[in-house]
Amino acid sequence: MGVALEGVKIIETASGMAGPMAGRLLADWGADVVHVEHPVRGDMSRDARRILAGRRILSGRSISSDVNYSHENHNCSKRGMTLDLSREQGREIIHRMLKTADVLLSNFRPRELEKFQIDYETLSGLNPRLICANVTGYGMKGPDRDLPGYDFNAFWAKTGILRVLLTPDMEPPTTPVALGDRVAALSFTCGILAALFARETTGMGQQVDTSLFNTGVFVNASDVGAALVTGQDRQNVERRDLANVLLGSYKTKDGRWLRLAVNQPDLYWSRVCRALGREDLEHDPRFEDFVDRMENHVALFEILEEAFLARPLDEWRVRLTEAGLPWAPVSTLPEVISDPQARANDFFAGYEHPTHGHIEVVANPAHLSNTPASVQRPAPEFGQHTEEVLLEYGYSWEDIAQFKEQGVIA
Repeated sequence: MGVALEGVKIIETASGMAGPMAGRLLADWGADVVHVEHPVRGDMSRDARRILAGRRILSGRSISSDVNYSHENHNCSKRGMTLDLSREQGREIIHRMLKTADVLLSNFRPRELEKFQIDYETLSGLNPRLICANVTGYGMKGPDRDLPGYDFNAFWAKTGILRVLLTPDMEPPTTPVALGDRVAALSFTCGILAALFARETTGMGQQVDTSLFNTGVFVNASDVGAALVTGQDRQNVERRDLANVLLGSYKTKDGRWLRLAVNQPDLYWSRVCRALGREDLEHDPRFEDFVDRMENHVALFEILEEAFLARPLDEWRVRLTEAGLPWAPVSTLPEVISDPQARANDFFAGYEHPTHGHIEVVANPAHLSNTPASVQRPAPEFGQHTEEVLLEYGYSWEDIAQFKEQGVIA
């Protein structure tokens, strides 16, 4: 079987998480993605100690490892080179590369695109077929266009997502590191693929841009959509005050949590009662239909809370599953990576790393039957393919030596 994007050339100047993950997904489908890093600083994902320290501060105790798993997850399948775009010679090199490329993938703020002369107006003159794809914190226009935007502020906070997670008197929760970056990577990848498809018809490239802010608002569409229609803010409530407490989370006897997802409560009500061992509740006049259960939701919550505390999670796993109820355990990370369902559907991709032997990363989430994604190679070592790439673009060994002496490459 072939690969979906064979022959597509992508030059990636993005650093961090959102842009590089989009490049990694495209590389998994066979695109030749060259990850360009600064010859001194490199990609921020290489600084594993700083990332781990951030996780300790913001999201609890970090998971230490000799494997830089963040860099591997975001940059496997690519080639890597160094290039200083702040130098005139560096800009000349990337312009030469982009004359025959299909996509420039970046995550620069608008003023930085202009500074490095990789803005769409400049590059479309060099290569009209080039797709210039850029992901930012806040978007290419507006008063915040040049502000620094990261997952924590642009995706979680400014979009209202943190707001809708709150219960009364609750402090904003900590959030998973770079979750918003990876969601933005999915929308970014979608835009790039659409632009590649459009070019097959028009013969012309175009700009593709998305942002952490825009993606977060989209993800939060249920509540943002309500505000668009009504102008009102969401009124958050305690767990016991949910109108449908069959959508709640409950603690079990062994201190674990589970989440019910009974979104059609009349359809599943008898099964809930049977799983709980409380068949007497099925025709209790307080709970006989959905309206009754909403009116008496506090009483029902207290019954559910007491019932779930009476048995450990493993017992509930059997009872709820045998009853055919929609639910899930609040899984630990070791449970996720050993989940038979995840393994059966190829959620993880393994490959041989030159230093660490066999390792796994999270796999591309889109499964194509005839041209499947796969990890093409480990994430590149710093500057691993610099010379190889420059030779492909017509530079000589003498040129390469001069670039190193000038600090244009590492």
